[in-house]
Amino acid sequence: QVQLVESGGGLAQAGGSLRLSCAASGRTFSRSAMGWFRQGSGKEREFVAAIAWRTDSTYYADSVKGRFTISRDNAGNAVYLQMNSLKPEDTAVYYCAAANVARLITMAPGYDYWGQGTQVTVSS
Repeated sequence: QVQLVESGGGLAQAGGSLRLSCAASGRTFSRSAMGWFRQGSGKEREFVAAIAWRTDSTYYADSVKGRFTISRDNAGNAVYLQMNSLKPEDTAVYYCAAANVARLITMAPGYDYWGQGTQVTVSS
């Protein structure tokens, strides 16, 4: 059974940092594109960041560009999201996702596997 499990969420002050991790089990995603999405209360799920396989090309939503960094381990067992200069508007449940393709994907329907999410709350 394929599972993605996020961790590292919690409470942070504005301007602070958090590092989210997503661990994969059941298979490796060494040849898969992976990404992070988030969903604030009463809002739709939105794209945050993505990383492609092989090229390790990355892409970010404008709202997080320059503050967040996505990375992955070479074995394909984990993906990370380093979040710096956090803002209250970053408050949301953060989900990691993995796809059966290698290219960058910014749309949620393009992903095949999803984690359960981890709550990030940023206080002002």
